[in-house]
Amino acid sequence: MDLSFSPQEEAFRQEVLGFIAEAKPKLPQKLGAPEQARLSKDDYLIWHRLLFKKGWVAPAWPKAFGGADWSVTQRYIFSTEIAKAGMPTTLPFGLGMVGPVIIAFGNDAQKKKFLPRILSGDDWWCQGYSEPGAGSDLASLRCRAVRDGDHYVVTGQKTWTTLAQYADWIFCLVRTDPAAKPQEGISFLLIDMKSPGITVKPIVILDGAPEVNEVFFDSVKVPAENLVGDENKGWTYAKFLLAHERSALASASRSRAALARLKAIAKAEQLDGAPLIRDPDFAHKLAALEADLMALEFTELRILSQEAKGEKVGSESSILKVAGSEIQQRVADLAMEAVGYYALPNDMSLGDNEAVGPDYARGLAGRYFNLRKASIYGGSNEIQRNIIAKAVLGL
Repeated sequence: MDLSFSPQEEAFRQEVLGFIAEAKPKLPQKLGAPEQARLSKDDYLIWHRLLFKKGWVAPAWPKAFGGADWSVTQRYIFSTEIAKAGMPTTLPFGLGMVGPVIIAFGNDAQKKKFLPRILSGDDWWCQGYSEPGAGSDLASLRCRAVRDGDHYVVTGQKTWTTLAQYADWIFCLVRTDPAAKPQEGISFLLIDMKSPGITVKPIVILDGAPEVNEVFFDSVKVPAENLVGDENKGWTYAKFLLAHERSALASASRSRAALARLKAIAKAEQLDGAPLIRDPDFAHKLAALEADLMALEFTELRILSQEAKGEKVGSESSILKVAGSEIQQRVADLAMEAVGYYALPNDMSLGDNEAVGPDYARGLAGRYFNLRKASIYGGSNEIQRNIIAKAVLGL
C-alpha cells in the first residue's frame, strides 16, 4: 500500500532507509530471516544495541526518558520500512510493555533504576501474566504476594512465559487481596529473576524450540519498592499494557512483507507445468488474503490517526489483534500449501542434513505451528470478540 508523506516525513523515511542500508551488513544473516532461524539472546541484542546507539530503540518513549518521541507517522514509517527490508523487531517486553507502564505509573526511583537498563538492553524482561487456569480469564490468577514488612513474599506459578530462560527481570500480576473482587485484588510487581526461590522450566513447542516456559515462585522475597503504582490497582496497569500489546500484535507491516515472500514462493513453485500463482484456486486465496490485509492496514491507519490527534485508543486495539493474528496464520497456511511436503521436517533442530527442497521451504512448518498461538496470546480472539461486541459495538 503506497502512501504519500509530507516533505519532512519523506526526509525521515530516507533517513530510515539510509540507516537500514548501513546496519544490515553488520547483522548476522539469520537476523534477516527471523521466521526461518532460531535466535539467541545475543542475536536479539545485536539489533537492539544498534538501535540504542542510534537513539531509535524506543520510538514512542518521551525524550525525557531516553526515547525518540517520534510521531505516530514516524513510527509507522519505521516499522514499515524495517519489515520491507527483512530486518528484525526488538522484543516488546521491556520496551513496549513494562517500560511504558513504569513511565506512566512508576515512581521516580523506579524510572531512574529500570528505564536506562531497558533502553541499553542490559536488562532483559519477560512477562508474568498467564497461569494454569488463568489465561483468557486473567483476573482469576492465583499467584499470591503477601506483604511482610518491607517485602512481599510471592508464591505461585506463571506459564507460557516467553524467553524467560534469558530474562533478568519479570513483571508480574500477583494477587495481594484474595478477599476482594477478582480485578480489585491484583498488584503489578517487578521481580528479579535471580531471586532465591524462582525456578524456570522450559516448554518445548512444536518446532522444537524452548520458546516458552513455566516460572515457579517458592516464597520469593520481593522488595516492596518494586510495587508499581498502588497496591491492588494492578488491573488498571495491566489493561494499559494490554492495549499497547494488542495494537502491536496487528503486525500489518510484517504480514505485508510475509505476503511478498509468499508471492515469490508461489511464482517459483510449479503446478501442472505452470507457476502456482497462476492457478485460479490458489490465486483466489491469495487475492482474498491481500484484500483482508489491506483492510487491516487501513484500520490500523485509522486508529493511528486517532492516536495522532490525542484521542484515547482502547478496545479498538482488540480489532487489530483479531484481524492481525488471523492474517498471520493465513499467510503461514498458504505458504505451507505452496511448498507441500518440502516444508517437512518441521523440527529445525534436525539440521541441514534433514532438509530437502528449496531454501525458502526451511522453517515454514515450524513457523506454521508456532503461529497457532497468535490467536491465543495477548488475550484469545474469542475474548477479544466479546470485548469488541460490548465495548465497540455496544451489544
